Amino acid sequence: MPDQATETLFFDVDGMTCATCAVRVERILARQKGVENAAVNLAGASAAVRVTPGVAADELMAAVDNIGYGLTSRDPEHEQRDVVEMYSEEEREQRGRFWIAFAFTAPAMVLHLAGPHALWNSLVQWALVTPVVFWAGSQFHTRAWKLAKQGEASMDSLISLGSLAAYFYSMAVLPSGQAVFFETSGMIITLITLGKVFEARAKGNASSAVHRLLQLGATEATIITKDGQSKISIEDVIPGDRLLVGPGDRIPTDGVVIEGTSTVDESMLTGEPMPVPKAAGDEVVGATLNQAGQLIIEATRVGSDTVLSGIVKMVEEAQGSKAPIQRLADAYSARFVQVVLLIALFVFGFWLFFGDSVGQAVQIAVAVLIIACPCALGLATPTAVMVGSGRGAELGILFKQAEVFEGARSIDTLLFDKTGTLTTGIMTPKGFTTDELDTEFLRLAGSVEVASGHPIGIAVGLAADEADVQLEQVTDLESIPGMGATGTVDGTEVLVGTPLLFEENGYVVEPKWLEAVETGEKRGHTSFLAGWGGSARGVIEVSDSLRPEAKSAVERLHGLGIATALVTGDNPTTARRVGDMVGIEEVYAEATPETKAKHVAELQGRGETVAFLGDGVNDAPALTQADLGLAVGSGTGVAVEAGDIVLLNDDPRLAPTAVELAQSTFRTIRSNLVWAFLYNTAAIPLAAAGMLSPTIAAGAMALSSVSVVLNALRLRRFRAFWF
Repeated sequence: MPDQATETLFFDVDGMTCATCAVRVERILARQKGVENAAVNLAGASAAVRVTPGVAADELMAAVDNIGYGLTSRDPEHEQRDVVEMYSEEEREQRGRFWIAFAFTAPAMVLHLAGPHALWNSLVQWALVTPVVFWAGSQFHTRAWKLAKQGEASMDSLISLGSLAAYFYSMAVLPSGQAVFFETSGMIITLITLGKVFEARAKGNASSAVHRLLQLGATEATIITKDGQSKISIEDVIPGDRLLVGPGDRIPTDGVVIEGTSTVDESMLTGEPMPVPKAAGDEVVGATLNQAGQLIIEATRVGSDTVLSGIVKMVEEAQGSKAPIQRLADAYSARFVQVVLLIALFVFGFWLFFGDSVGQAVQIAVAVLIIACPCALGLATPTAVMVGSGRGAELGILFKQAEVFEGARSIDTLLFDKTGTLTTGIMTPKGFTTDELDTEFLRLAGSVEVASGHPIGIAVGLAADEADVQLEQVTDLESIPGMGATGTVDGTEVLVGTPLLFEENGYVVEPKWLEAVETGEKRGHTSFLAGWGGSARGVIEVSDSLRPEAKSAVERLHGLGIATALVTGDNPTTARRVGDMVGIEEVYAEATPETKAKHVAELQGRGETVAFLGDGVNDAPALTQADLGLAVGSGTGVAVEAGDIVLLNDDPRLAPTAVELAQSTFRTIRSNLVWAFLYNTAAIPLAAAGMLSPTIAAGAMALSSVSVVLNALRLRRFRAFWF
């Protein structure tokens, strides 16, 4: 039986506080009937669930609610959760809880340390701490109880059990006059709540990149109708509407300029500060800033179809995905809480028999419970991914999945396509040689070349325009990537392309035409044959200009210890010339799409980790074959789909910048995980040995969570190397 079609449901998740929370929600969702896969993002407070048709979102929401978390259905095409506002609300709530908890706990601590050891003192402490434990701490107790009913436990379970153990032990010994630890219960709740204040603030900062992107969009547009101009909501704009964009206004949606000239600041899209001239016929992107003149545009894409929405969606998908290294943290966290509970029970028993008192055993066991909370471990990876992908979007770099960060750490070689990456891809005509009439030669060869859609066709089209030659309709057109094109013009089959294409089609090529091709190549031009009637009839020469930033991009990669190579369908002479100009020694010329992928595979066969940068349809196989595919966003949709990283402008310096940012993000993930592992590994024995009080343990646990988020936030300061 074939697999049933599936759909993906998206949810916002509330109440998660640590990695075990995310694992629990993931696990309960995966257990539901009809669920094929569930992925929960702790830092983004979201879930994506792939289900078979007929699965109701309400059933999934009820299942998650039963274990103490909230699930809210969301349509990603029309609803964008403001994660920054969510964390701001959480910060405000936790701050209110903290100040009230602190107001009650501080005097209880003073009474414990400085007050007389008397019954009235203990009673006052009890009165002060009780609202802290059961009101400020209710957030932990509620979730812990719901999980306990399911036979599960999380960080909340450790906090709840630790604070309640100290509280109820003190209640039990209160009448006897023994030492009480009410202040310990209060300080645990108070310090961890303070940590949550800072954690919510830091996570809000980590989420700010997507928030800033969303804020760039216009909220209204000026529409032009037969009745004049009027303001409408951006949500009411439909494709085909004519919109007026004044100087200083944000372009409301993607469209095409139909009247006016101006310059547009597209830095939000490309990261490039230089304004771009716009005139009739030019495309514009929503949320970019019109600077000088007045434009009238026709809306082409609106709502979730716009470039900005696509960028936001891609960034959110990257932030919601999991790096392979996170699987280790998830596996560790999934059973860690249960192990800690057993350790705490063992420690309690040990100190009960070998310690000074029951109170001492309780305090040490509570310290173990609190210090072991794996919150830092759960935040280590997703916060770094969130900040790294967000910073990338600001620089014009889109990471599709979190695994890209891990894959970029060991890149040995980066292969460049030539046309459109190292060069501008804008061909200019340099001349042609033929024994035919110039007009007839350009009419036949130019018609096929222009119809093929290849950048060379633009140059041939220009040559035809300059000669005032009218191009014809082409039938039976076939483009052969890396070789040329064939087509029929007025009943005549025409070939345009490489000598190999002519040889494979049985065409006669006189030596003089091969010499003309070679002569053009020696001049650094791209030279190709054109012919019909079974023989070559002439040679066309075009030239592509090198991007001024190409050499510095290659130098930067070499500085990072990454070797480079050039792979192009162009002739060896031109390819070698471009390689020499930018500093690339290894050059593969006359490469077809298949041989481009083959060159990548050969390097991989040597044990190298290979990246490939390209922008065309013919680059898609190599982008897919490479360990890391970098697609130029201004190229074809096929290349963008095949790449792992999308570069939103054609500046080749974005390639080393993307690799550097990915490597920096992975180093941050790794350092966060190392810190979190070491924290738990080293701190538990110290607490078990009685060297950490519950109060210090609570403070250290809160600090550890904040520290990994602050470490991730350092990525916000990452700058492109040329600034």
